[in-house]
Amino acid sequence: MKVMSINDIQKLIKIIGLKAFLTRLIMFLESDFARWDTFHKSVRHATYFAQGAIELMPCANDQFYAIKYVNRYPGNTAQGKLSVIGIGQLSDAATGYPLLLSEMTLLTALRTAAIGALAAKYLAREEARSLAIIGTGAQAEFQVIAFNRLFPLQQIRYFDIDPAAMAKFSHNLASYAFELIPCANVREAIHNTDIIITATATTRRMRLFELQDVAIGSHIHAMGGDCPGKTELSQALLKAAKIMVEFIPQTLKEGEVQQCDASDIYAELWELVTKRKRGRENATDITVFDSVGFAVEDFAALRLVYELALEHQLGSEIALLPEPGDPKDLFSVLIPFPNQT
Repeated sequence: MKVMSINDIQKLIKIIGLKAFLTRLIMFLESDFARWDTFHKSVRHATYFAQGAIELMPCANDQFYAIKYVNRYPGNTAQGKLSVIGIGQLSDAATGYPLLLSEMTLLTALRTAAIGALAAKYLAREEARSLAIIGTGAQAEFQVIAFNRLFPLQQIRYFDIDPAAMAKFSHNLASYAFELIPCANVREAIHNTDIIITATATTRRMRLFELQDVAIGSHIHAMGGDCPGKTELSQALLKAAKIMVEFIPQTLKEGEVQQCDASDIYAELWELVTKRKRGRENATDITVFDSVGFAVEDFAALRLVYELALEHQLGSEIALLPEPGDPKDLFSVLIPFPNQT
């Protein structure tokens, strides 16, 4: 079984380049969403604690089985720990044997950004050049860079309640060609912007802004509301918008639309990718991609990493499983230890 550590993922992205890796990842996501009907899908299994949640996210087709272990602990940063960590496994569906064990903390950030950009391809105006991001924590830079792969962004407006997070964001993106504009509040940040990303770490129901604050024709990628009781957008805004989601059963439980009815959802993303439904239909639509993260995205990310790891001979091969000469004689693997009784 191949193991891709964080160091291996760093090496891979250094070889490929971050921009090229995101472009490849967007392509893999689009390909997998285009064959949505071939997947075995289920909502993630979540265990909730006072401090956060731990989730298991499985997904499979006839070739591979993928699963991700991921946590969400917003308070971890106060202890010097990441608020989200992940580990992923890709297995051979024909034998059930694991093929890849990979870090998925960085990969989760990358695939979350890539799926937002893919949705915007169908929902944002083609001429979109300005983007506002509310919340400049661990996910923020990935979002902006991924969106910039599909849209030639000229202006990034940003706000966070933590000045240090805003300074970090500005420093990390200083070398990019777009203009960075720090803002004093949410309304200033989203004023007349084409694309709005909400990426806060709220643990409760919030209304970051109202319908009247949003420019006509804007696209909103709402990703901060991703568990029961946690939302960022107002119900009035959602009722007025054209809403897309990844997987309705999961998003109704965890996304912005937990405030709404299933009938308020226009489509799942795969329906746009396969052209079963149209995305943006005119320049005045306000569109929302209510993204909570779905296992097909992790499947695509693990599939890409496995392919690239083999191509570039990265990662380590480890003997994690027993290999008895006779597969019906598991006890034989203990025989070389004669002192055991």
